[in-house]
Amino acid sequence: MNSHFPLPIFLKSAAQLSQLPNDQGAEVAFIGRSNSGKSTAINSITGKKGLAKTSKTPGRTQLLNFFQIDEHLRLVDLPGYGFANVPNDIQTNWEKTISTYLKIRKSLKGLIITMDIRHPLKSQDQAMLIWTSHHHIPVYILLTKADKLTRNQAANALKLTIQQLAILHCPYEIQIFSATKSIGIENARRRILTWLNSHNKQGFSK
Repeated sequence: MNSHFPLPIFLKSAAQLSQLPNDQGAEVAFIGRSNSGKSTAINSITGKKGLAKTSKTPGRTQLLNFFQIDEHLRLVDLPGYGFANVPNDIQTNWEKTISTYLKIRKSLKGLIITMDIRHPLKSQDQAMLIWTSHHHIPVYILLTKADKLTRNQAANALKLTIQQLAILHCPYEIQIFSATKSIGIENARRRILTWLNSHNKQGFSK
């Protein structure tokens, strides 16, 4: 258990927008390519193992999963994108549901995008960054699985990713992250808490 997230619990899953929790308080959502370490990041940041269900099968998360931090604060695990074996009609439905959620959700304060540090900025990642920039959604990028690289390799991957991001002209913050080696967890927590604690302030304009 983490002192910043003392009692995180699973709240509900939503297959469609009508099933979302009340749009009050504040929430931060996590999104990324399938198998990018999204659910693992949620578990390590909250300090509660098994809070977000992880799977080695890409595309396993097919619902919007909401986790209660306290009465007014939530984290959201969104379905992963870019999994080739998901039927086109299901993928299209996910994309429509997610994009609508991101556009209309007044309590959404920011979006965490997880990218495997060994394969960052795939076409779907770039499309997501451009889309979120257009809709003025604050983005924080976690380059996950940094334990798979040496320290120098990870630093070089971060530098290269920043150079590639400059071409997109999209606002963002970025950091290296590893749940296994506890790299960057505190920085990610601080960013999320800053967003969540801004819930009595005016939200961003979408």
